[in-house]
Amino acid sequence: MLHARLGKTAVSALLCFAATPATVLAQANETMLLWGDTHLHTSYSFDAFTLGNATADPETAYRFAIGLPVIHPGHRARVQIDRPLDFLVVTDHAEGLGAMAELAAGNPLLVDNERGERWRRMLAAGELNAVFTEIVALGTDHPEEIAFLNDDKVFRSAWAYIAETADRYNDPGTFTAFAGWEWSSTPDGLNLHRIVFSPDGKDKAVQYLPFSLNDSEKPRDLWKWLARTADEIGTDFIAIGHNSNLSNGRFFPLVDEDGRAIDVEYAQLRSRWEPVEEVTQYKGDSETHPLLSPSDEFADFERYKHLLDGGPLQHVEGSYARSGLVRGMQLEAEIGVNPYKFGMIGATDSHTGLASAEEGNFLGKYAQDSIPETKAKETVPGSVGWDASAMGFAAVWATENTREAIVEAFRRREVYATTGPRIQLRFFGGWDFEARDANARDLASLGYEKGVPMGGDLTDAPNDKAPSFLVSAVKDPLDGNLDRAQVVKGWVAADGSAHERIYDVAWSGDRKPGGDGRLEPVGNTVALEAGSYENSIGATELTAVWTDPDFDPALRAFYYVRVLQIPTPRHTLLDTIALQQPPEAAGGHASVIQERAYSSPIWFTP
Repeated sequence: MLHARLGKTAVSALLCFAATPATVLAQANETMLLWGDTHLHTSYSFDAFTLGNATADPETAYRFAIGLPVIHPGHRARVQIDRPLDFLVVTDHAEGLGAMAELAAGNPLLVDNERGERWRRMLAAGELNAVFTEIVALGTDHPEEIAFLNDDKVFRSAWAYIAETADRYNDPGTFTAFAGWEWSSTPDGLNLHRIVFSPDGKDKAVQYLPFSLNDSEKPRDLWKWLARTADEIGTDFIAIGHNSNLSNGRFFPLVDEDGRAIDVEYAQLRSRWEPVEEVTQYKGDSETHPLLSPSDEFADFERYKHLLDGGPLQHVEGSYARSGLVRGMQLEAEIGVNPYKFGMIGATDSHTGLASAEEGNFLGKYAQDSIPETKAKETVPGSVGWDASAMGFAAVWATENTREAIVEAFRRREVYATTGPRIQLRFFGGWDFEARDANARDLASLGYEKGVPMGGDLTDAPNDKAPSFLVSAVKDPLDGNLDRAQVVKGWVAADGSAHERIYDVAWSGDRKPGGDGRLEPVGNTVALEAGSYENSIGATELTAVWTDPDFDPALRAFYYVRVLQIPTPRHTLLDTIALQQPPEAAGGHASVIQERAYSSPIWFTP
């Protein structure tokens, strides 16, 4: 297949013309806030292609991310991101990488067999969904019958093009482009998928082929491959787990894929290669669940209600980030290493090639569910377009906008998640923060000087001192005001039991906690008839210094910040208004949403 080419000089000119990266310079360590998406599929993924995206390739993905108008692969309208991103990782499925486009083009390597030729004819006839259904069914029951889609020459060519495209769009200091992939392990319909990317370019990337499900479905084997390949080639990798909410308890397990208790090797491999987890994206939110956090009034948020194969979700233990963080500390107490000591980010998991996470500019999970008229139709087993959540993004505090600096920020976990709005969030922990520090003009400098940032560790508690935390959240200038900032604490008691508590530490207005310690709701200005809202409630900025009133220096604990916006319209409401239908026409989906941000944790270890 022929690929469009742009020279490096031309790309740089486009970037300078189209992109004004949404960076916010901090006043400490020359760090800056970078916004990006680490999980995006193009036409090089078999499911994206067969679900309507035959045209939005890696080139399209980068052009959209830097702010250029592009053609939507489904409805063919001109579309554009509301603000350019600072970085993007293209992460097509390693399994069958690039095969569908080559099959549709009649590549002899893929159509020299009866099934391949039949699928080529079906694609030409527009029977894309039928091809998708057949591939998924065969992949589950008879994977040997679709092995031809993993032809080595097709795989190598597609991977080389992906890496070469990332190099062309990578412009250090202005926009960072990473080549990556998705390892798509789905045992028994459970989601164990990981995103993988590297700070290196094509010169290193072409020396290996991405590790895929065809190599192994076991996470431990993936991490071993990363370690071996990094050593042999002299490269590095970041792995990111996603959609732990669809794992039926298998994402943060107490036993591994072979039924063995989590051991030191597993813990060391995972903590080395998987420093962050994706906590929010199109297929729902993975922070926590009402069954795990019954006292958390905001736990029931953007639930995705079934597995990837349409089967039922049965177990929540081990499926959500908050419980995973506690399990990690429990395992650390037993084996000496914490396998689940991770930072948190958001991403889209878009299969349109377009990183859209805004409710008012949501371009669909798949090309086929990208317009209001198709949102009620099933796209994948058990799921319709309105099930998808318009979220999220990864926020990174990096020293510069380069591959190396962004990967370093991921390693130290100085990253955070949002469900889409570009909320600026700082979080520091230490032993000497004072109330007046929340009003410091050089808040970030003070935070680094007196403590550790999100992703860091506190140890050696001084006598008679509890940790204090400096929190600063600033609203997205183009989105809703802020409702409140909360500190979420999890700890392990002396008997090994897990506990959690949520503390409201800063909030808008003159509300006061009631007798039960809870704040009343911030209110709701959303007009259901118009799909609009008013920023007449909430705050533009929230800052606080909070000291843990329940600190026990003998117990392991983690702390992270959750920032909530005021209610704003969800994309479902905007769709039903456009269709001239009542909100209920969206199949019971919420009409409003309280968008949020999650910081990476700060840990205390006795």
